[in-house]
Amino acid sequence: MKTAKIVAAAVIAAFTLPAFAQVQSTPRIDKRQAEQEQRIQQGVKSGQLTPKEAARLEKGQDRIQKKENKAMADGKVTPKERAKIEKAQNRESRKIAREKHDRPVAK
Repeated sequence: MKTAKIVAAAVIAAFTLPAFAQVQSTPRIDKRQAEQEQRIQQGVKSGQLTPKEAARLEKGQDRIQKKENKAMADGKVTPKERAKIEKAQNRESRKIAREKHDRPVAK
């Protein structure tokens, strides 16, 4: 129950933080963040992800969001900053896929 609350809080934070940080729009990055969040939630719902795995993946998503917020702090996301963020998203995407398709853990 406690981990479910933590996961729920992380999801809420992940969706509300971008709204406060929008200096310059980064729609491609934001869309991908939302899609990866949905993949994590779908994995929890289907049982492919344990709460612990989901919390770890959410933490990775939070790190990406912090990178995006830092890049937007000066009001402009440079191509180099965008590339770094997208590379981090690629890494997290692979982690999500790996966790969702690994051997199920006995409950």
